[in-house]
Amino acid sequence: MSDERPGWHRHPNGGGWVQDTASVDETAHIGPDAEVFEAAQVYRAARVFGAARVFGNARVSGNAQVCGNAQVYGAAQVSGAAQVCGAARVFGNAQVFGAAQVSGAAEVCGAARVFGAAGVSGAAEVSGNAEVSGNAWVSFPRHVLTVGPIGSEDQTLTLFRTETGYGVSVGCWHPDGATLDDLTAEVQRRAPEHAAEYAAALALCRVRIEEWEVQR
Repeated sequence: MSDERPGWHRHPNGGGWVQDTASVDETAHIGPDAEVFEAAQVYRAARVFGAARVFGNARVSGNAQVCGNAQVYGAAQVSGAAQVCGAARVFGNAQVFGAAQVSGAAEVCGAARVFGAAGVSGAAEVSGNAEVSGNAWVSFPRHVLTVGPIGSEDQTLTLFRTETGYGVSVGCWHPDGATLDDLTAEVQRRAPEHAAEYAAALALCRVRIEEWEVQR
C-alpha cells in the first residue's frame, strides 16, 4: 500500500492508516495493516491491529483490542479490556466491555451488550436488546435465546449458555449465578400481574437448557 493516500495519515504508534476524519489518541496502537476511518474514535491504550477495521461512529477505548480481520462499526463501542478478533463483527449500537471476548465469525449487533468475562465465538450472533454477561460462552446461534418485549417495562429476557450451565438476565436484572427460579421469585415480588407471561417464556427457556445439557 502506498504511503501517498490523500486524506489519510500513518499513525505514529504502529504505522496503521487513519483517515483524517477519525480521532485516534497518540497513546493508542494502530498496527501497520489496520485502518481507522470515517468518524471512528480510538482512545487511550486501545489497540487495533492485524487487518482490523474500525469505522463509522464506532468507539474503541481503554485497553480494548480489535485484531485479526475483525470489524467494529456503526455506533458500536468496545471498551475496558474487551477483545474483538478473528472475523468477528460488532456493529449497530452494540457494546462489548469488561473482559468480554468476541471471536471467530461471531456477530454482536443491534443494541446488544456483551460484558463481564463473557465469550462469544464461532458463528454465534447476539443481537436485538440481548445482554450476555458473567461466564457466558456462546459459540452457536442457539446458545442465546431472547424473548421480548416482556413484563411491566417491556424489557428483553436473555438466556445464554455458560461453560457450566446457563445465565439469565432481564433489563438491568442480571445477577451472577441467577437461575430461572430466582427470576420467577423476582417477578412475583415486583410484577406478579405478569407472572403468567414469564411462566410461558421460562418454559421455553427450560426446553433450550435441556438441549444444551444434551450437547455437553
